[in-house]
Amino acid sequence: MAIPISNPQARRIFLERQGLSRPPHKALGREGLYGLIHDLGFVQVDSIQVVERAHHQILFSRSQTYRREDLSHLLEKDRSLFEHWTHDASIIPSAFFPYWKHRFRRREAKILENWRKWQGEGFDQAFVETYERIRSGGPILSRDVKAEDHKSGGWWNWHPNKTALEFLWHTGKLSIARRENFQKVYDLSERVIPGEHHAGEVDHDSFVDWACRSALTRLGFATSGEIAAFFDIVTPDEAKAWVTAHRGELEEVLIGTMDGKSRLSFAFMEGLQTLLDAPEPPARIRVLSPFDPLIRDRNRTERLFGFFYRIEVFVPEAKRQYGYYVFPLLEGDRLIGRIDMKADRKAGVLDVKRLWLEPGVRPSAGRLEKLEAELARLARFSGVEQVTLRDGWLG
Repeated sequence: MAIPISNPQARRIFLERQGLSRPPHKALGREGLYGLIHDLGFVQVDSIQVVERAHHQILFSRSQTYRREDLSHLLEKDRSLFEHWTHDASIIPSAFFPYWKHRFRRREAKILENWRKWQGEGFDQAFVETYERIRSGGPILSRDVKAEDHKSGGWWNWHPNKTALEFLWHTGKLSIARRENFQKVYDLSERVIPGEHHAGEVDHDSFVDWACRSALTRLGFATSGEIAAFFDIVTPDEAKAWVTAHRGELEEVLIGTMDGKSRLSFAFMEGLQTLLDAPEPPARIRVLSPFDPLIRDRNRTERLFGFFYRIEVFVPEAKRQYGYYVFPLLEGDRLIGRIDMKADRKAGVLDVKRLWLEPGVRPSAGRLEKLEAELARLARFSGVEQVTLRDGWLG
């Protein structure tokens, strides 16, 4: 018989698994930062910097002692982290690189012919030229390979050598050595990924087992579809087969949802009681990145938290419900609202435009005091001196 898990209990489990139940003021340090990213599995990277770039904000929301310099060191000096793809561009522990080789091979088989057709004649030659240039000349940026007469545009107008760079990166032959003004600097993977990880090999069954086991550990409880979607490196059929093959070590659990229904999921038998005893998260309010892993699976977010969230960057302004880039607010174990704001670095302010609280969440004096304290912390982290609240920001 499946073990029932109440909705509040399920939220606490997931928050603990996602690093949001840890004391946010506890010193993190470089070693602790690596441990946090390893426990999360990945941290998404995004170029938009309305307040702070996604990866920095994701990590800061878990520890206010997070330092950007520590992340740069782990990526560019220690090389214990690398950048590649999960469901999107992400920072990933280099120890996972042997498993990503399976993704590289699958990706290559999937995109090679399509990219050849897209680029037409010259793709294979650009592939060879670009690889050889990096092999003999060292790291390059995409702008270094653009012909002088080529007009820039979106991905559909990439220069053949830019396409070659991305293809070589997607298939693991190149890695990102560092970033300059957020532009990727590419180098051969064997010069970026530590030797023990670059040389590592795992067979197919071990790869699937690791991917599914690692995903379920980080989710706490999940369906086979959620397991497959976590890293997006195994197929739904592979995850489903893995669950079937490992039923002896999995427990069926009934997860309570915000609409009063239950959803059948799986959790590891070993350590289940510890999972069920997940602690209450800190009561403080935290501003989450729109790309925070807690809310990446939007359907899961709705089921567990009753919180509907979509990024409206690509929605025409007149049709937006909230705003261009609106930040979710987490208070304890509840997603209580969203806030529209921007760091104006020239003016030295965090400009707060509007707050929307969820139905039933009151703007009490205590809650607003906690929010303003968090905004002050975020302002300092973003390098601005003060917070400004626009007239009518409470709606």
